[in-house]
Amino acid sequence: MPTLSIAECRQLAQCALTASGAAAGQSASTARALVAAEIDGQSGHGLGRIPSYAAQVRAGKVDGRALPSFRRIRPAAVRIDAACGFAYPALDLAVETLPGLAREYGVATAAIHRSHHIGAAGLTVERLAQQGCVGLICSNTPRAMAFAGGIRPMMGTNPIAFAAPLAGRDPLVIDMALSQVARSRIVAAQKAGETIPADWAIDSAGRPTTDPAAALSGALTGAGGAKGAALALIVEILCGALAGGHYGWEASSFLDERGAPPAVGQVLIALDADSLSGDGFGARMSDLLAAMGSESGVRIPGDRRLASRARAEAQGVNVPAALHSTLIGLAEQAEATR
Repeated sequence: MPTLSIAECRQLAQCALTASGAAAGQSASTARALVAAEIDGQSGHGLGRIPSYAAQVRAGKVDGRALPSFRRIRPAAVRIDAACGFAYPALDLAVETLPGLAREYGVATAAIHRSHHIGAAGLTVERLAQQGCVGLICSNTPRAMAFAGGIRPMMGTNPIAFAAPLAGRDPLVIDMALSQVARSRIVAAQKAGETIPADWAIDSAGRPTTDPAAALSGALTGAGGAKGAALALIVEILCGALAGGHYGWEASSFLDERGAPPAVGQVLIALDADSLSGDGFGARMSDLLAAMGSESGVRIPGDRRLASRARAEAQGVNVPAALHSTLIGLAEQAEATR
């Protein structure tokens, strides 16, 4: 298994995306986000996404040259059109804009529409927290979950992520999808010939199933049952009705080049930690960390991610041989077109 430095990963990822016809800036933004997810141990949102991203650009499902446009609709509210391109340039624009508005007004928000897969959502709000904001993001995704009481996949797994600044250390980050498990875990169980827990999914008749094939033809269940489905519904409303993205059942897949652009939505909120807390946020967060640290079994959210990041910085990134070969092939295509 080849081992690459983080810089080599970024370069390879950017070149591989350029091979699809994506512009340099859009490729660089996307490569940074995918490599950041990879080194944080979130490979499902990492380098393995590049071949499908490239195929979508070649097919026109993603406009690899799209530039997000920005409209300030209220003093502390912005609307961003991702223009059916990659989500990451639109997220970059939001992260550049919101902290300054939050410092001025206490809170700022961005609604993004005509967007795509946001990868590891926690990385975006971590960047807000590094600028002194408490950050929240949610995104809807193509259909995978049923409404509470339903049996058809209609809503996405609809991730939400939260980040808060901490004095003297990296921000606290909480990042989760609202399904019981990711669909990829069911796919992995199917490939391994294994069964799955009965609370992961329902079959096409609405019955809990331990058969991965039946689960993949049915729907994922919400984290915590009906409560997870209700939270996913909130995200559909925020990202579909409020931001103006496609609902989960209207969006095409993030994983292949078939169909029209997914055109989903995202909502970001940045809260100025110091002004809203009366300058007491840092001290109160220190109290919280002390309370968490008083029990040996309690882990601060994000610690595993930071440990994985530190290992990658020190030792490099292990890239599966088959994926490495695919990325090299794409990059060589980019060289040939110059």
